[in-house]
Amino acid sequence: MPLTDLATLDARSFAGLREVMRLLEEHYRDLCDIEFTIERGRLWILQNRVGKRTPGAAFVIAAQLVDEGVIDLDEALRRVTGDQLAHLMFPAFGDAGGAVELTRGMNASPGAAVGRAVFSSAAAVEWAGRGEDVVLVRRETTPDDLAGMIAARGVLTSRGGRTSHAAVVARGMGRTCVCGAEELDVDLEARQVTAPGGVVVREGDVLSVDGTTGRVWLGAVPVETSAVVRYFEGELAPEDGDDVVQAVHRLIGHADARARLGVEANADTPADAARARRFGARGIGLCRTEHMFLGERRPLVEQLVLAEDDAGREAALAALAPLQRQDFTELFAAMDGLPVTIRLLDPPLHEFLPDLTELSVEVAVAEEQHHHDARGLRLLAAVRRMHEQNPMLGLRGVRLGLVVPGLYRMQVRAVAEAAAERIAAGGDPRPQVMVPLVATVTELELVRAEAERVVAEVAAERGVELRVPIGTMIEVPRAALTAGEIAGAAEFFSFGTNDLTQLTWGFSRDDVEAAFFPAYLQRGVFAVSPFESLDRTGVGALVELAAARGRAARPGLRTGVCGEHGGDPESIHFFARAGLDDVSCSPFRVPVARLEAGRAAVLAAG
Repeated sequence: MPLTDLATLDARSFAGLREVMRLLEEHYRDLCDIEFTIERGRLWILQNRVGKRTPGAAFVIAAQLVDEGVIDLDEALRRVTGDQLAHLMFPAFGDAGGAVELTRGMNASPGAAVGRAVFSSAAAVEWAGRGEDVVLVRRETTPDDLAGMIAARGVLTSRGGRTSHAAVVARGMGRTCVCGAEELDVDLEARQVTAPGGVVVREGDVLSVDGTTGRVWLGAVPVETSAVVRYFEGELAPEDGDDVVQAVHRLIGHADARARLGVEANADTPADAARARRFGARGIGLCRTEHMFLGERRPLVEQLVLAEDDAGREAALAALAPLQRQDFTELFAAMDGLPVTIRLLDPPLHEFLPDLTELSVEVAVAEEQHHHDARGLRLLAAVRRMHEQNPMLGLRGVRLGLVVPGLYRMQVRAVAEAAAERIAAGGDPRPQVMVPLVATVTELELVRAEAERVVAEVAAERGVELRVPIGTMIEVPRAALTAGEIAGAAEFFSFGTNDLTQLTWGFSRDDVEAAFFPAYLQRGVFAVSPFESLDRTGVGALVELAAARGRAARPGLRTGVCGEHGGDPESIHFFARAGLDDVSCSPFRVPVARLEAGRAAVLAAG
């Protein structure tokens, strides 16, 4: 029966209980879970502890305690977490009804997604373009699947774990994802998946994917939209929201006021940039230009990389330049008045080249059928010439910019021309150019000298004043160790903690997470994957060392983080203590990073 009924049954015990409850709550300054019994008219208090609560209740209770004068706003921030806020931002399933549960995988990215099953990135884009909600089903995803992941409501893979490509990208975009559903037999050729019990799901069948629990159903399960996301999107005013929305609004506002660490976003498209801005990002900390050339633009970069002479390279660059300029113009418009940090092209080369094995088979089949494929033969010879055993450690980043004449020059000119166009239109563009994978100051000096010449040329041609700071990513251990020298040529550092983690540990995330990460986690080698939360002892030490040496050589050097660790609550607290200036993360994680940046300042103050 309701507790208030006790007032009628035993008014004396009820009054005593209310007094004890008041005393305990005032003492602990929190919601209390109190156990009691009444024996022969005598009240006994059996146990008291701070009460458990849902994420929504955590925010509401913290705000209510402030209103009651029990705690202040700083203490309220200590009582909530970024993980709780993240849970409030994802949609959730209601009653499953008649949907059939197929399997349960790893809950890689929270949320609820319902859509028709598709088995390729191209199909996801095509079906979504027709207005269909889709779920992208793959054995595992690769960078080539990015367009399909953007188009899909959710992602389902039969392989991989919480640090797989699918999981990391999905979490960054706020997409629902279930990984490692090993009971599913995904047949990409037949465009179907077979579940336990012989249930076959064909392309077009409806799937419901629960990234919070890892459950997957055949059929549509009703989805409830997050009111907190509607608030961040600007669709719901705080005063029109429920108690949870109003509490989130109040506490994240205080977090922004207390934070010393700035929060920016990793964004490559105007849509991502606009969402990041709505979610409270103070700029773009990482624009990955290689993502602009996946999909249908990929052959243009392939043509550039495989060009055999200057004329071929110039033709490829001439085709790429206007596309880049338009991309940057739209980004600067979306983030007008805020900094936009553009990373020059940094693909592992294999992402823009045909697969050697597949191409060899195609050419062999053509020869067997007596079809002379001259282009295929030339392409095969070029791919063989440029084949790398370990592309992640090969011709990429600044190395590619120095080896392929004109590549970085074209990109910097596109940045400068886009900025000039926005200035002419009355805008306030604030571009920054970031050089990736630098290991020695000489590499950066060469790129910087050419970049400064190009910016000066465009400024003179357009009759405008252009200020384009040039900095670098610190993602190679040698760069961290020689940060004092590199700072002489860099106006800012941005730690690429994804690659810095791979190169410090000596393993490739895509290759090792399924191979031995589960065993390492089980045996305690890792407490948590170093790709989820920063390895403070190893990678973190390099970050602190590089920041200190860089600032010693260049006082006032701005330092930030642009790996996905920038959106991880535990990592954010480390970066704040290390004295970095900002973190950058995927747009959907910006509110979480804002909250944790404020919490880090409050906790540091004691």
